[in-house]
Amino acid sequence: MLAGLLVAIVVVVVLWAVSSYNRLVKMRNQALNGWRQIDVQLKRRHDLIPNLVSAVRGSMDFERDTLTAVMEARSKALTATGPADAAQKEGQLTQALGRLLAVAENYPTLKSNDNVKMLQEELSATENKVGFARQFYNDIATSFNTAQQVFPANLFAAGFGFKPAELFEITNATERDVPVVDLSRR
Repeated sequence: MLAGLLVAIVVVVVLWAVSSYNRLVKMRNQALNGWRQIDVQLKRRHDLIPNLVSAVRGSMDFERDTLTAVMEARSKALTATGPADAAQKEGQLTQALGRLLAVAENYPTLKSNDNVKMLQEELSATENKVGFARQFYNDIATSFNTAQQVFPANLFAAGFGFKPAELFEITNATERDVPVVDLSRR
């Protein structure tokens, strides 16, 4: 009787371990997929940027520094490895793009150019998709990290090579600033 109980306990523990391991593998793969979805949107963003720069280049001859900053930030962003590095480099690219779009607003010919408008809309839509993909990834990665840290899975997760997934975080303090909106008529 005691041997049967002992065998039953061992079977339950083994089934639990296999189930927990498989669950962690599934969650790790979901986190990797979430990262790949971000990567797809970032590639789309990176592909749009040279088109936008080309469309505005002729009209913004004396804004070379702004255009150069965008292309340099894009080049750095293309070399990003992992969520933390990507968050930092993509943040720099976002700031450079913001400056470009702000400067472009001062050029009436650019504001009325259909190509520039279309590229700005595409870039804006892509930025939204990147934001949603990052949120989705962070949600999945947080679930994966939590699953590794809770008892009793934490007893074997590291031993089987599971590592916490990096999260996208704001790395530039200025990105936390609340924008000022002034709707007063002057």
